[in-house]
Amino acid sequence: MAVMERRNTKMARKVLSISSKRQITIPQKFYQTLGFGDEAECIMRGDELIIRPVKTIAGGEFAEQILSELIQEGFSGETLLAEFKKRQAQIRPAAEMMMAKAEDIATGKAEYETYENVFGSKD
Repeated sequence: MAVMERRNTKMARKVLSISSKRQITIPQKFYQTLGFGDEAECIMRGDELIIRPVKTIAGGEFAEQILSELIQEGFSGETLLAEFKKRQAQIRPAAEMMMAKAEDIATGKAEYETYENVFGSKD
């Protein structure tokens, strides 16, 4: 495994074999360091192929807030459970859209919004 530097970023480099079925094996050190699980995301960017761990957004970190709001809105029993499931299911698509927009901004495909544009003047 070679270590190289590109644009002030250190990178580990390893040449991989590609099987007759177009399969590769992610080196164990890369797999563990990057936190791969059962899935990988494959992205083609120009003449590069990027393979990275799938980012999971479970929505569990918002469960307490969702439940609190639902209780304040008067939900209870089975309707509370049904509405909780509905709202929790909306978190992942919303978070994925936010991440996609952030990536577009980071790669120059979209313009960013300033604080003032989003929230108005600080005064």
